[in-house]
Amino acid sequence: MTSDNTEQEPVTFVDKRKIDPETGQVREAEPVTESLAGAAAAPQPGSVDEGEVQEQAAAPERDELAERTADLQRLQAEYANYRRRVQRDKQVDIESAKASVVGELIGVLDDLDRARSHGDLDSGPLKAVADKLTGALTSLGLSEFGAEGDPFDPSLHEAVQHEGDGHDPVLGTVMRKGYKFGDRVLRHAMVAVIDRVEGGENTSDEAAQPAESEQE
Repeated sequence: MTSDNTEQEPVTFVDKRKIDPETGQVREAEPVTESLAGAAAAPQPGSVDEGEVQEQAAAPERDELAERTADLQRLQAEYANYRRRVQRDKQVDIESAKASVVGELIGVLDDLDRARSHGDLDSGPLKAVADKLTGALTSLGLSEFGAEGDPFDPSLHEAVQHEGDGHDPVLGTVMRKGYKFGDRVLRHAMVAVIDRVEGGENTSDEAAQPAESEQE
């Protein structure tokens, strides 16, 4: 009976053995392999794409570039400040050297003033020399101060004599001129100080009129 059934209906079977009898290797089921292959190929939820990866990789380079740019700008600002400071100090040194040379010539100007007061500079070659020297020093920035009637300024004038109570002091007699080089005082003016009297002439006239009337 068994042989008849076999001839009529072929028997089929599925080899489910996990080890291949011929090679001795462990078999892998194709559906599982396809599933695993498909799972490996499919993108996982929350995964980072290539653009984001490149963006994250470039972020440190951008930060370093910004830091180097800031350092360069800071160095440029420091150099600009240093250059301005050097130029300012150089100009101060030049002005100091000029003031030193001009200060040495003030004594010569005093001699010329005395000669002028005696009439020795009214004409002649000495007058031309004096005018050229005075013009040259004035063009460099030298200026004189201290004239009779000017308000008294203790920062500019050296008072050796004072008449009055000091209510409104002005320069009376100028014994020695003062000189400035730009804003720098090279020598203070030596003066005698008196008090300004407002309307002094009118007061003296009014005082004289009653005296004349009494005499009459």
